Amino acid sequence: MQTMQKRPFAYATLLTVLTASLLTGCKEAPPEGGRQMPPAAVDVVTLQQAPLQLTTDLTGRTSALRIAEVRPQVSGLILKRLFTEGSDVKAGDVLYQIDPALYEADVASASAALARAQASARTAELRLKRYVNLLQKHSISQQEYDDADAQRKQAQADVLAAQANLKRARINLGYTKITAPISGRIGTSAVTEGALVTAQQGVALTTIQQLDPMYVDVRQSTADLLRLKQWVASGKVTAQNPNEAPVSLFLEDGNAYPKAGVLQFSDVTVDENTGMVSLRVVVPNPQQLLMPGMFIRARLSEGVRENGLLVPQVAVSRTPKGGASVLVVDSDNKVSPRDIQVSRMIGADWVVESGLKAGERVIIAGLQKVAPGAQVNPTDKTAAASQSATPAPATEGSSNGVAH
Repeated sequence: MQTMQKRPFAYATLLTVLTASLLTGCKEAPPEGGRQMPPAAVDVVTLQQAPLQLTTDLTGRTSALRIAEVRPQVSGLILKRLFTEGSDVKAGDVLYQIDPALYEADVASASAALARAQASARTAELRLKRYVNLLQKHSISQQEYDDADAQRKQAQADVLAAQANLKRARINLGYTKITAPISGRIGTSAVTEGALVTAQQGVALTTIQQLDPMYVDVRQSTADLLRLKQWVASGKVTAQNPNEAPVSLFLEDGNAYPKAGVLQFSDVTVDENTGMVSLRVVVPNPQQLLMPGMFIRARLSEGVRENGLLVPQVAVSRTPKGGASVLVVDSDNKVSPRDIQVSRMIGADWVVESGLKAGERVIIAGLQKVAPGAQVNPTDKTAAASQSATPAPATEGSSNGVAH
């Protein structure tokens, strides 16, 4: 019994001795060749300041510069339609011909009424002249002279009324030719020959839209506008004149539209439901490539940041709290972490708001091989990174417009 109790103790003693021997051997084993591991090789870029053109990407839709709904101003039967649907028309072109017979008769009747009124006025004028001599000879009373003078004035008023009626009749006759109020692209016709139309009817006969130039209506959040104003007020950004800042446009397929637009105005009312304001851009459309209702992406120029600072996107890591950080190599080639704030993208780089300054070196390759405080062997890739970067303005959109 005693022998069996001693065996576990002997085994434990032996295991302790072997473990100690192994540890002692490890401590005594020198590094291979007697050298330490060299510093890890990493690629760095040196940050440099440069002027940055700030822009923002917004989405919207096109609309016609002017829209005119064509309606008849007199009633009658449509005798002719004088345009081709979908064609371009000019202001003043005749589009429809309403039967003019009744209106021609009205003109003739008004002309006759005017002639009658003019004859009566002439008679009244001659009578008054005779009464002047008779009054001087006391052959008629003053009352008779006053009555003749009143008749002459009434006859003159009748002439004026007849002239107005004739003018109205001629205007109505002219309205039997329905003309284009503006130049543009005409749509489909709601009526054909033989249709009866009425003056000021609710249904338009057709619609004309002016397509050159065109409007592009986009919307921007008030948060972006306030941030831009703060940058301008603090001197970070030099704002551009809205009337001179070009607006680049991109079509639904992603291709750039060949003509630049100009920001016309910004609405002063904020949509309570979305917190957005409307912006209107005027863009030339000589080839009529744009059509009303098309989806468009507009890139608006906001201003210039004279001392902008960029950091490559590959150098930025996300912190557990959602922030941004980089690894900086100091003058002793030691690595230290740095929390930074970035706002928007320009090409493959982030625009730095705070946390970094010009001249500092950040690691862009070899991040997995180093830790804070480690000694590294940096290779500066600033020139190569500058040559490979694609020039682009600093843009802000739904995916990269939030500061971190």
